[in-house]
Amino acid sequence: MTDDASAAGAAPLPEPPGSTPPDPHEMASAYLDYYRDTVLRKLGGLSEAELRGSRLPSGWSPLELLWHLACVERRWFRWGFTAEPLQDPWADQDEAGRWRVPGHMAVQDVASRFRAECARSREITAGAAFTDRAAVGGRFADEREAPTLAWILFHVLQEYARHAGHLDIVRELADGATGE
Repeated sequence: MTDDASAAGAAPLPEPPGSTPPDPHEMASAYLDYYRDTVLRKLGGLSEAELRGSRLPSGWSPLELLWHLACVERRWFRWGFTAEPLQDPWADQDEAGRWRVPGHMAVQDVASRFRAECARSREITAGAAFTDRAAVGGRFADEREAPTLAWILFHVLQEYARHAGHLDIVRELADGATGE
């Protein structure tokens, strides 16, 4: 992935609370943006071979992880929270549940789709209250199982934090780069 794929002006890590506690919705959204940018930074500068290859016994590639996160955004915010009908909410997985990128997608296509899904998720979350429940009819069949936006934000945030850690290891194995 070329350097232009990394976030220009990455989202800053939210400041620790001062005398007034921060708004939880704003803080969760800011942390999620921080990790979205972190993932792109960790992939920036890797060659196409490094993005499509794997250095891990499990076999996933950094590009597959980016595609997975684009699909996570779709599943949880569009299909999950707003109940938007999606043709293939599990487009990141093959029949065995292993991550895959559709063969026709170029690296820049995956990165563009990731950015677009993140932008759409921001629109959705900005227009909703932290306590709003997910709509019924998409991912959730009835309102008893529909989580709040707060739950979804924190679920997606923990997924990003975990995968950013995975990318720390992959990047160090690829070229020795460490750090934020």
